[in-house]
Amino acid sequence: MYNLSEALEKLKLASTDSTTDRAESCLDCLLKALANNNTEASMKIQEMDILPLLPTLLNPQSSCTPKVANIIAEVAKNEFMRSPCVDAGLIPPLVQLLNSTDQEVLLQTGRALGNICYDSHEGRSAVHLAGGAQIVAEHIKSLSQNTDVENEKLLTVLCGMLVNYSNDNDSLQAQLINMGVIPTLVKLLGIHSRNTALTEMCLIAFGNLAELESSKEQFASTNIAEELVHLFQKQSEHEKKEMIFEVLAPLAENDVIKLQLVEAGVVECLLEVVAHTVDGEREEDVAQLKTASDLMVLLLLGDESMQKLFEGGRGSVFQRVLSWIPSHNHQLQLAGALAIANFARNDGNCIHMVDAGIVQKLLELLDRHVEEGNVTVQHAALSALRNLAIPVVNKSKMLSAGVADVVLKFLQSEMPPVQFKLLGTLRMLIDTQAEAAEQLGTNGKLVERLVEWCEAKDHAGVMGESNRLLSALIRHSKSKEVVRTVIQGGGVKHLVTMATSEHMIMQNEALVALGLIAALDLAAAEKDFVGSSLVSVLHKLLSDERSAPEIKYNSMILICAVMGSEPLHKEVQNLAFIDVVSKLRAHENKTVSHQASLTEQRLTAQS
Repeated sequence: MYNLSEALEKLKLASTDSTTDRAESCLDCLLKALANNNTEASMKIQEMDILPLLPTLLNPQSSCTPKVANIIAEVAKNEFMRSPCVDAGLIPPLVQLLNSTDQEVLLQTGRALGNICYDSHEGRSAVHLAGGAQIVAEHIKSLSQNTDVENEKLLTVLCGMLVNYSNDNDSLQAQLINMGVIPTLVKLLGIHSRNTALTEMCLIAFGNLAELESSKEQFASTNIAEELVHLFQKQSEHEKKEMIFEVLAPLAENDVIKLQLVEAGVVECLLEVVAHTVDGEREEDVAQLKTASDLMVLLLLGDESMQKLFEGGRGSVFQRVLSWIPSHNHQLQLAGALAIANFARNDGNCIHMVDAGIVQKLLELLDRHVEEGNVTVQHAALSALRNLAIPVVNKSKMLSAGVADVVLKFLQSEMPPVQFKLLGTLRMLIDTQAEAAEQLGTNGKLVERLVEWCEAKDHAGVMGESNRLLSALIRHSKSKEVVRTVIQGGGVKHLVTMATSEHMIMQNEALVALGLIAALDLAAAEKDFVGSSLVSVLHKLLSDERSAPEIKYNSMILICAVMGSEPLHKEVQNLAFIDVVSKLRAHENKTVSHQASLTEQRLTAQS
């Protein structure tokens, strides 16, 4: 440390005159001390106020310059030295040095700026103000074709500098994107694919930039998909594959890139990873299996990429994914069920899959997860069944296959995501299926659970789906038995509340169900209708100018239906419905105006 203090004192003197030799030996001593104990040497440099002397030594013509830049790069490895480097005014002269044609000067300057920018807001701001990123980007572009070893070393440093400059900073990343660095970096990946350090740096840069939505368009205009797949195929190390996965995942969120990746053969790579890791017990095998299967599911979210892989249900990829469902591995079961849910996004695919017997595989999977089951697998399998049940021709086939019975096994689940999908699946299954709606609607346990979930205020989705299923059971069965079961289970008040929903479709479903209750068993429902202020709700719906025509129409149908009850009739008279209804005779919608005339006649006749 004594030698270092002496060298620093000499450096102070040397910086005031232009004796290069004297400065050079001091700089050598300094580099040696930093190599020996960087933190201690850096503290000494800071203590003796050496940093403000360095700008004068950063002279493009001086032979000392690369060493000075090297010292700054070494010093800036310490977090506590980065802001002092900025305060000492080192950034502008360093950025000036980026205009040099000397490779060693560029290398050390790139290192210095990159280290100062690392996790340092002040460093990045200073480089931004000095215009350093633009010069570096231009250098990378002009040097990109040169595969000389020293040039690749420089390119790695310059790419690293841009990574440190823009990491976790959206506005600086956007600036780099606007400068057009993405096409340049993609070219680098292709030209220098044999250089491990440079390709890794490109991958880190892609990982940063790919998170930004504005980058996706630029990436899509390059051959990034081919380059990444090509690179992936050459990898054997887990870490390198993981790095490529980290770029693929955000890129695959873009539908255009999804298709490019599928066409470039990424799926074959993913299936290979799955095959190699499915029985592995090492942590890295488990991680790779999850990443590969998750990415597979993500690729299926794009309509074009999904349809390309489905290949009319004959695609080898589709067949391989099917084989994941009976797997012993939970991660593969999950991915398989999610993949089926994604394939089931149009009627043609759904019809083909039901005819191909996929429902049975999903039911067997669910059966394995009833007791102490994996919630994510339950959720995924129910999602797939729900989607498959959308085409009308599939409903009766799925009901015959026993889907409703298996789904009902999860009625005791306390997990809202499972409850939500369970409800949606049953609602899809009974749509237009009177017999099934009656069977389920007279199941006291189901109705009881639905009424309970109608009060799940913490879970709006579950609450909404429960109300909709309750209504659907009545609407599709049109059964007095179902109506009685719902009344006894305490469901009427929830349907009245549902009629005031902010969603028109739910309001309408509620009103139709309430109309059927009134038509099929008004006497049994009378008490609940009064208790839940049904008449008052209907008055509000008819008075509200924002109510849709079908809401007004079904409200008037319901008013007529409840007139057969004395207490409800009295409420109708007390609320002066005639005034509201007579105004609706002039409604622009002919169905509403006609119903208003009929309702007015009924009200007048019974007043």
